[in-house]
Formats: sequence, structure tokens, C-alpha cells
Amino acid sequence: MASTARSDELTALGVARPGGPGALAGRSVSRVGYGAMQLPRLDRDAAISLLRQAVDLGVDHVDTAHFYGNGFANEVIAATLRPEDDVLVVSKVGAEPDPTGPRPLRLAQRPEQLRAGVEDNLKSLMLDRIPLVNLRRADHGPGLRAEGDQIVDLDDQLAVMTEMRDEGKIGAIGLSSVSLDVLRQALPAGIACVQNAYSLVSRADEDMVRFCLAEDIAWVPYFPLGGAFAGLPKVTEEPAVVAAARALGASAAQIGLAWLLHHTPNTHLIPGTADPEHLRANVDAGAITLDEATLATLGAVPSRSGDFEDR
Repeated sequence: MASTARSDELTALGVARPGGPGALAGRSVSRVGYGAMQLPRLDRDAAISLLRQAVDLGVDHVDTAHFYGNGFANEVIAATLRPEDDVLVVSKVGAEPDPTGPRPLRLAQRPEQLRAGVEDNLKSLMLDRIPLVNLRRADHGPGLRAEGDQIVDLDDQLAVMTEMRDEGKIGAIGLSSVSLDVLRQALPAGIACVQNAYSLVSRADEDMVRFCLAEDIAWVPYFPLGGAFAGLPKVTEEPAVVAAARALGASAAQIGLAWLLHHTPNTHLIPGTADPEHLRANVDAGAITLDEATLATLGAVPSRSGDFEDR
């Protein structure tokens, strides 16, 4: 059996954990993970190579969804990851692929759709159990808004999620795109993590961040560098970030990621990329140290949420 020090500081492959170790869904993983949303931009061989590189660099937390490329990202994960890699695969439900629609996905919020989403993920990931599944709601932050029969009570959604946890299909439950009030309502179900849009320049969810820290819930921000849509401010264009990057010999993107890791110890990053050089740079951001003066300067950057388009 591996020693505690080894299991905490090193991955199963003996690689130092980027960003150090952090707790997620009852285990220790590298705080710099990988988001698989960009994998469908690549062909299958290139996607497998990129994901393999991530694991070899110390990533052992991969965030995915069946609706990423209509199963493509999940199929790449299933083809790439080996049992000995011991990678925590996290997926999500609440949307489904819509290949012929105006967007590649549509909401799927009803309880029977959540169950079908878990089954789709299990099939495309070739797993009997998904360690952590996030319920992607539609009531907070950038993204689609629920209408008609897609407006579903949270308790009805959590009932089917806990049923599937009891059945052994999923290991833990997370939430995505939720308000603080929704998170509080969901606490009795046992919530392992929250995924919301958040970055150095867009910190409207600061109360949520602090609440998660107090409740021992992992905080997994998406759009960690902002700028994914029109109206969303970009971390890499912030003068204070650019100045810090110049002083430390890093990129502005690396400073934005490093700030998140420094901000709270329960933060986990899942930056996505289809570029091997960007992947390495994202992993290397976990080793950047920001001194107190730099943290104070960055912390003084005003938060501005902007106008979000659909996610």
C-alpha cells in the first residue's frame, strides 16, 4: 500500500501533483485538472495523445460530459485512461447533445432526463460507476435558461440523483451553474463540489466561494480566465495580471490560474485546451508562487461580471 505522503503528494504514476493535492469526492487529486470540452476539436488520435500527455504531467482529475462532442470526449477518455492511472473522472448531466440544433446542446433537466444522462455517460465512458456527477442547473451565471417543462424543482432533481448514488451508478453529487440559495437548499443531499463561472476579474460568486470553503465543498470554477463569450472580461487583458506575468516570467493566463489556486485551498482547476503547449503551460501554473504584495495587487482588481451569452 502506498504511503500517505506518496498518495497525497504524488499521483499513482509517481508524478508530483500540479498545484499540490486537494480533496475531491473523498479522495486526493491534483489541484490542476483537465476539462475535456475542447477534445472534440481534435481528431481521435490527437485527442488521445493530448489526454495521455495530461496524465503523464500529473493530471488525475478529468472533467467531462456526454454532451461534449456527442460522446466523443467520453469515448476518448475511455480509450486513453488505464486502471493504473487512477484518474478521477467527473461528468455532468442536465443537458444533452443536440447535433442538429442551433447549439450543440440543449437542456435536459427533468428527472428522467438526468437518469438517461447518467446512463449515456456510463456507456460512453465504459464505466459501471462514475465517481462524481455534477447536476448542471440553469438558474445562475452564463448559459441557457430553463423554459417550459425544463423548469424543474431542485428537490425532484436531487431525488433522482441520490437514487442513482444509492444504486451505485454515481459516487458523489456536485452542482453547476447554481446560486448560493440553491446550494444551501441542496446541502442535505451531500454536495461534493460546485462548478460556477468565476475568475480574477469576475468574482460575483465570492460569497459562494467562502461558503464552499466553510462547508468543505470543492470549488471548481469554469471560465477561469474569463473571456469565453462577448461581454465576459478577460483575465489576460487585465493590466495588473500582465504586469505580474512580466515580473515573474510567466504568461498572463498562468498568473490568472495561479491566483485561483492561491485564493482558496479548496479550489480545483479544470482548464481545457486542444493545444499541447497550452496544456503544459496550464499544468506549470500550479508551480507559480505569488507573494503577498502580488496577491494584494491582484486582489484589488475590480470584479465586473459583464453580459453573458449562452453557454
